[in-house]
Amino acid sequence: MTKKLLLLLMLFMAIFTVNAQTKEELKAQKAEKQAEADKLQAEANAIQKKIDALPGWRIGAFGTIGGSISNFDKWYSQGTPSNSSGNIGVTVNAYANLKQEKFFWNNALNLNLAWVKMDDKNDPNDDSNFNPTTDVFNISSLYGRRLSKKFAISTLGEYRTTFLNNFNDPGYLDLGVGATWTPVENLFVVIHPANYNFVFAKNDTSFDSSFGCKIVADYTRKIGAVSFKSNFSTFQSYKSSNLSNWTWTNGFSYKLWKMIGVGFDFGLRSNKQETLNYALAQYDLLGGTGPVPNFDSIDNKLQTYWTLGLSYSF
Repeated sequence: MTKKLLLLLMLFMAIFTVNAQTKEELKAQKAEKQAEADKLQAEANAIQKKIDALPGWRIGAFGTIGGSISNFDKWYSQGTPSNSSGNIGVTVNAYANLKQEKFFWNNALNLNLAWVKMDDKNDPNDDSNFNPTTDVFNISSLYGRRLSKKFAISTLGEYRTTFLNNFNDPGYLDLGVGATWTPVENLFVVIHPANYNFVFAKNDTSFDSSFGCKIVADYTRKIGAVSFKSNFSTFQSYKSSNLSNWTWTNGFSYKLWKMIGVGFDFGLRSNKQETLNYALAQYDLLGGTGPVPNFDSIDNKLQTYWTLGLSYSF
């Protein structure tokens, strides 16, 4: 009996030793292959840098699609027991940049749209359509003539408005000249001290065009499965600080499979003219009682938006 137990123990030890050796061998093989893969990836990245440095067009786009729909019938525990609701949102960040030895031409589009509906089936007079809730449209074009590798004289045209409702009311068109600094690849900083901000609006009380300084910082990058774009744009009026404004938008996309992934967009904005226009509209809606809103009396709160959902990129 003792001999049998001894033989069985030796057998288990032999099996354990063989398995341990096999596991260590596989780990060693994996480490060797990983080292080879890292070396090849480094060589591929070096080649890609050379490709990125070549003259020519760089064209791409990515964005986010988010949404949900629901339907309730006689769900009496809620305030509206029978309803159908939904929301849909889509963002687009597209660019077409031409890079040459002596000049560059960068073009960008940012579009953020969203709709929402709430249909009360027991109320035949309610609005059952999808109505826009988020509405951002921004397009820009920057041309620069190089003075050196990192500096250029440049001219910029940028147009911002809403797309679904009140198109060009207000609308902002910036046209100016100055200099552009490109300290690193994919980043450009625009400083145009000679810029005119054209404002198009039906309400002349709130909006006014003026001369001022335009500053833009834009960074667009794609690293593996991650695409992102950050853009900060501000106009500082020489006429009055009430006519100045700034906008900061950001878009991120992580590719999971082919062109599909997860995306997140958010934006911040400050514009005192828009705040006054909204305050005047609310003043009229309430019957025009009390002091009339003006630039000194309004609270210019920060404007924000964000979108989270499925993303696409190409």
